[in-house]
Amino acid sequence: MNSHTMPTVVMVPGLRGHVAEHWQTLLQKELPKSACVPPLEHDTLSCAARVAALDATLAEIDGPVILVAHSAGVMMTVQWAQHRRREIHGAVLAAPADLETPLPAGYPTLEALAQNGWHPIPRGTLPFPSIVAASRNDPLARFERVSGMAKDWGSRLVDLGDVGHLNPASGFGEWKMAHRLIQELV
Repeated sequence: MNSHTMPTVVMVPGLRGHVAEHWQTLLQKELPKSACVPPLEHDTLSCAARVAALDATLAEIDGPVILVAHSAGVMMTVQWAQHRRREIHGAVLAAPADLETPLPAGYPTLEALAQNGWHPIPRGTLPFPSIVAASRNDPLARFERVSGMAKDWGSRLVDLGDVGHLNPASGFGEWKMAHRLIQELV
């Protein structure tokens, strides 16, 4: 692909939004064509509001797009894919948060997630190529559950081993593998 058809990489952060030392934030700075779904100021737990923010971000971009989602951003992506309005070149879906099982303290409860439209997790085949990168010791999702989601979505599963939630709290700033996974989709 030449530079005119190089996809724009769109970051889809999780519920915690933008974190300066997060691998998505660092990755975005390294990419020539990138964008990020902006944080919400109101209805921050609303799935519909987050899906609308992703849709609005995508509406601003011409040409091919690769989505790079993390945690609940993966769930935003699969919710958005149910009613997508544009073509997506592919998606890297890293450390999906299993929003159908209780999350650790400090995260929203199952009841709050259900009231805000996060249930059920869509399980249909995604309408674009995707790679799910899953951790074996993620406190926000059991590997077996993520493996099942990847299968249902028609995604290639990459076993990352024991990387926690693939975030700064797990010791991840840079995540070099992201470049390779994006290249696979290009």
